Amino acid sequence: MRKKTLAVTAVIVCIMAALIIGIIFTAPEEEGADISDTMQDAVLHENDKVDFLGLRVNPGFISALIVSGVLIIFAICVRVFAIPRFKLKPGKFQLFIETVVSFFDNIAATNSPHRNNFLGAYIFAAGVYIFVGTLFELIGLQWMSLAGESVTLGAPLADINAAIALGFLSYFVIMSGGIAANGLRGVGRTLKDFSLPISMSFRLFGALLSGMLVTELVYHYIALSFVLPVLVAVLFTLLHALIQTYVLVMLTSLFYGEVSEPRVVKDKKSKKAAVRAKVRPTTEVH
Repeated sequence: MRKKTLAVTAVIVCIMAALIIGIIFTAPEEEGADISDTMQDAVLHENDKVDFLGLRVNPGFISALIVSGVLIIFAICVRVFAIPRFKLKPGKFQLFIETVVSFFDNIAATNSPHRNNFLGAYIFAAGVYIFVGTLFELIGLQWMSLAGESVTLGAPLADINAAIALGFLSYFVIMSGGIAANGLRGVGRTLKDFSLPISMSFRLFGALLSGMLVTELVYHYIALSFVLPVLVAVLFTLLHALIQTYVLVMLTSLFYGEVSEPRVVKDKKSKKAAVRAKVRPTTEVH
């Protein structure tokens, strides 16, 4: 009982320490700053452009490079060092990897039973990228803008360009499944939902951006600018990471399974046999 009490006390102390650190490292709002300007910069990034090899880019582009690099390095390390050591009786890390992979494979197999090998790999990569990329903004990594001010690198998909790119990429993956299963008919099936890439893109962008805007609104008022913004930012980020990963994965797998479903070809002989079977009892009666 005493050990449990000490453990609970230690957890509470850690949480309080994290909150205090968050308050200390959260920069105060500049006097005279307009909340509308803050929101406009968060969407358009007009005043916080950064330099990348002589090009003016949004901070989200730097975030995308960092997240992609980290995931690629992690994947290489797992493939080279971890997977060869996997055993029949899995350890904690092996169990974690197998659980995550099985989760996405099961979604692919359930929603696209005919063709799901490539679909499973794609939704796994897209889901991990969305989840890790969304959590990346919690790090609060600083970068120097062209204006000479320090800007915080946000989630890659909080940039409208990244959200549109991922939305259209998912749409083309869906189309590829339709072409592989039904040829040009698959293209027609996919083009029926022409608004799908736009809706997927703006769903990602709007959801991820809303968390940051809510935090800015809370932080803008001095009465709410202590402790609460830290909690709101963490909760919104975790919630969006889970929800948006699941939503994009499910939408992609559902539409992929729909367009990749093989076309049923009705046999003329079977039709005639069915007609004869219906007519025969009538003839026998007469």
